[in-house]
Amino acid sequence: MKRIVIASDHGAVELKTQIVAFLKKKNFEVTDLGTHGSAAVDYPDMALAACNEFKKGGYEFGILLCGTGIGVSIAANKVNGIRCALPFDLFSAEMAKAHNNANFIAFGGRIKYSLPVLDMIEKFLNTKFAGDRHEQRIAKMMAMEDEC
Repeated sequence: MKRIVIASDHGAVELKTQIVAFLKKKNFEVTDLGTHGSAAVDYPDMALAACNEFKKGGYEFGILLCGTGIGVSIAANKVNGIRCALPFDLFSAEMAKAHNNANFIAFGGRIKYSLPVLDMIEKFLNTKFAGDRHEQRIAKMMAMEDEC
């Protein structure tokens, strides 16, 4: 069974619940690290927990959520080995996988998207990494972790 790790802060609990249900219907095993209520939690803590869980291995990818998706994606991209994209339409969801081989995607629970988040996740799920010239570009990005 394919596995996905997911975490959110208090600004996206409802959206996270919808995503978890969607993924389970698609026969994914979902590791939900929370949060599960409205009590405030800090999105950098949630991002770090999910990234560390992902790095243990065995996950297809991870999903992070906060009020806008911006803070949690920035936090995740500070973790070595993580490439977190913030898709906003079907094309960006597709390219996050096809060109950037993102291992996390992020969304905002308070954002009014022009299409359902579940459609973007579906597009990401159904896209394969294109490899080829994109492998060299990803290697350059990941090398920056050691150079900066």
